[in-house]
Amino acid sequence: MRILLLAHSFNSLVQRIHRELAARSHDLSVEFDIADAVTEEAVSLFRPHLVLAPYLKRAIPESVWSRVPCFIVHPGIPGDRGPSALDWAVQGVRDAWGVTVLQAEAEMDAGPVWASMRFPMRVARKASLYRSEVTEAAVAAVLVAVDRIQAGNFVPQRVAGAAHAPMRQADRAIDWQRMGAAAVLARIHAADGFPGVADMLFGEPCHLFDAWPEATLRGVPGELLARRETAICRATADGAVWIGHVRRSGGIKLPATLAFPESARLPEAPLASWWRQPEPGWQDIAYSEAEGVGFLAFEFYNGAMSTAQCNRLAAAFRWATARPTRVIVLQGGADFWSNGIHLNTIEAADSPSDESWANINAIDDLAEAILRCESQLTVAAVGGNAGAGGCFLARAADFVWVRDGVMLNPHYRNMGNLFGSEFWTYLLPPRVGSDGAAAIMRRRLPMTAPESVALGFYDACLPAPGFSVDVARRAAELANAGDFAGKLQVKGDKRAADEAVKPLAAYRAEELAEMRRNFYGFDPSYHVARYHFVARSPHSWTPRHLARHRDLDWRIPA
Repeated sequence: MRILLLAHSFNSLVQRIHRELAARSHDLSVEFDIADAVTEEAVSLFRPHLVLAPYLKRAIPESVWSRVPCFIVHPGIPGDRGPSALDWAVQGVRDAWGVTVLQAEAEMDAGPVWASMRFPMRVARKASLYRSEVTEAAVAAVLVAVDRIQAGNFVPQRVAGAAHAPMRQADRAIDWQRMGAAAVLARIHAADGFPGVADMLFGEPCHLFDAWPEATLRGVPGELLARRETAICRATADGAVWIGHVRRSGGIKLPATLAFPESARLPEAPLASWWRQPEPGWQDIAYSEAEGVGFLAFEFYNGAMSTAQCNRLAAAFRWATARPTRVIVLQGGADFWSNGIHLNTIEAADSPSDESWANINAIDDLAEAILRCESQLTVAAVGGNAGAGGCFLARAADFVWVRDGVMLNPHYRNMGNLFGSEFWTYLLPPRVGSDGAAAIMRRRLPMTAPESVALGFYDACLPAPGFSVDVARRAAELANAGDFAGKLQVKGDKRAADEAVKPLAAYRAEELAEMRRNFYGFDPSYHVARYHFVARSPHSWTPRHLARHRDLDWRIPA
């Protein structure tokens, strides 16, 4: 089928659906939902058999849905109608939820249902559920719906339901004196990603994001209790929670302690070591061991890694290499492995150019530490999405095992034609060839986990169910294999041979020379693109690599 994807942006869900449909040989193009006239023009140019809307914030115009079948992917169960569907489900602590694919009509979310999928809910941020359970259910439902319309013998059914109102800030408001930690977490979780919960810190209005439970700290409800690295702890009626990120009025989303320098007055509550704490709390880097394997997890919000975070993670990795283990598994976080440098902290810096330079050097230091590790075999267990430098930071490990369902964006050009670093010029060509490396970096399209393995970029794609268990088993087998010493020797010999041909320092210097031009040169493309990304500026056009129907040479197949 010829399918036009109509979306507010090319987010992870749209990317996943795009790649799944492409793998089934459907003819695809993408148009961002900018204005009704733009959508009408896209339909006229592409002449799709189906318009599929995985992520919209406005209704499809009647001029389109009355002419072409239009499927809406709604993050709610059949009968659920209206915006904020997932917000209400998370804040209401529902036991189960779902995704429905329905046909667009005049009344929002009231059209006939072509497919639906349900899933059990977990206590988690809305954004985390969206990237995991919602995405998996949406992909499954979309594939069923597309098969059904293509077969032509399915009759969709209407489902009775009632529309709910958009969730307002009044619905999200936190009463710190009366609400317990679970209720506070539910409210911030339900607003995570966007729009956040409107609140006050240090007497200033702000929006709260990225909340974590706290097991031991206590205080007067509403009181700010402590700080730890980038997070602030606040007391609830029965305990406390950590606030990891905030957006001050008129500002951008930032780590809480960076957004509020006033937090320096709060007492520090440092953790004693890198070891994973037995009780819940805020811990962005956590280490554990089992069966000769060290597991280093790093839960950085949205996968962004600031200069300080890269430095701390490098210190934790070096500490882990001194442990009596044979394998180190770099686990990343639940939703993201890494997306590379931290564009928000860069944007907030006095000199974004200087902070960009510091950040790229810090992540290069981390990548080089992994590449030069001689005492252990290293594994990157990519269980969450990864992009740009994060994809190559993972490739710095000896083995990369990626979870099926993860989306990868191993290119930099979408951020103002950045050249990229993290030793990609050393790591990528030997895996996929010079032509393959050039194609990946030019392509600017996402890559699925199976695609990354088929290309040779990553080493193994593991099933999503039981991914962590499978990783632990495989890592233990590596650590306890009879030929471990031989594998470690081969690794060392290869690194020494590569170093003799061309030192890592030379690759790094060449990449950073290009990055220096991006950061300090005459062309401001990177700075402009970063600003619009951080400010969440609305799209004014669809990138040409997505909107195939706008290529001058594109023609409808005969």
